[in-house]
Amino acid sequence: MIMGLTGGIASGKSTVSAILAEKGAKVVDADAIAREVMLPGHEVLAAVAKHFGEGILLPDETLNRSKLGDIVFRDPEALKALNELTHPAIRRITRERMQALEKEAPERLVIADIPLLFESGQEDMFERILVVYAPREIQLERLMKRNGMTREQAEARLDSQMDIELKRTKADYIINNSGDVADTERQIAVLWDRLGLPC
Repeated sequence: MIMGLTGGIASGKSTVSAILAEKGAKVVDADAIAREVMLPGHEVLAAVAKHFGEGILLPDETLNRSKLGDIVFRDPEALKALNELTHPAIRRITRERMQALEKEAPERLVIADIPLLFESGQEDMFERILVVYAPREIQLERLMKRNGMTREQAEARLDSQMDIELKRTKADYIINNSGDVADTERQIAVLWDRLGLPC
């Protein structure tokens, strides 16, 4: 089974992915792929630099993530342009890796961790969708603490995504990650049994 995993910024998708991987799921991380296509020499980074200007690159030709983030998270049109430049390649690579993993181990759960799964209209790629949930206030607290952001910056990041409460309504399965790791692990164990997956 191929399952999409999504949530909001700082909802704990990485934590849930890691626990699922420990249990034997194969994970394709769209964020990791997004970083790959933004490495020096990649055609996607070249297209992004051409669109937004060489100022988004550091002297060593790597992406200045902070500078690009400041541009796109305050301007919906800029974010849309960035997504149009990056999403097709990320989607293609994600699909290729999911299919390869499913072919390699058809009895295993293949998870595609895609933060913008709903926003980018990728629901149809999956048999089931798992949403990692944490209320907005917890997301904000985690984001400010983790990334050293002001509340205004954290709210801008959250506002650039679909509201977590709406994502929750679109899920086949929900892991509530607003408690501690032990609670999250218990919920995942229940889901694993419910899906009848091999231990």
